[in-house]
Amino acid sequence: MRPALHCEWTKLRTVAGPSWLLLATVVLTVVLSAFAATSARYAQAGPGLDLTRLSLTGIYLGQAIVAILGVVSISSEYAFGVISITLAAVPGRWTVLAAKAVVVGGLALAAGTVAVLGSLLAGRLILPGHGFTVAHGYALLSLAHGPTLRAVAGSVLYLGLIALLSLGVATAVRSSAAAIGIVLGLLYLFPIIAAVVPDAHWQRHLQQIAPMTAGLAVQATVNVRNLPISPWGGLGMLAAWAAAAVLVGALLLKLRDV
Repeated sequence: MRPALHCEWTKLRTVAGPSWLLLATVVLTVVLSAFAATSARYAQAGPGLDLTRLSLTGIYLGQAIVAILGVVSISSEYAFGVISITLAAVPGRWTVLAAKAVVVGGLALAAGTVAVLGSLLAGRLILPGHGFTVAHGYALLSLAHGPTLRAVAGSVLYLGLIALLSLGVATAVRSSAAAIGIVLGLLYLFPIIAAVVPDAHWQRHLQQIAPMTAGLAVQATVNVRNLPISPWGGLGMLAAWAAAAVLVGALLLKLRDV
């Protein structure tokens, strides 16, 4: 396993694409989060706004970059025909996929940690100047606050799981365009479909299984009982999606000639 990990780490480290994607994840997540915090006003929002979730708005964009990272980590090898070399160097196909999952997931967690902490810091610095103060019932954002810590840790794990979900899908379909379309469809179209379903009962069930809606429930720190799924339960649902994608990808990788 160690040689396979070293191989995957070397491949991702020595090409420019993954590094730029990781940088984009951090920058775009923090910038969008800061913009969301800058746009908020106490006079308009009033009491009860979830400042932690607002400060982590950038995750909605950052996850797309992480998804692309997960996809290209293996689809690019199919595109350039080097997957055969990889499988010849490491005959155990599941070992190859496991090594990719560890490296890609680890990089996503590292970038996610920087992005999420940067977003929270932006919210902490910006929001008090817009009226979200202790005098108005809003405490300063802090990791010492249990629900905020859970939201931060959960958001980092969320990005790691998105990377694994994307890796699994890309392994299964082998095409970058198809894999990115499938993953982004699951993330962004699923909630739209759920929103237009007229039956409230089915709408709630769709929200409970949608990867993004369920996974990002972990960010909520206000009115948690009104969520369609519990914070950790939602992250568990996303983990199930990621595990299923990786499992299907692993089985197809094992059964195919290449």
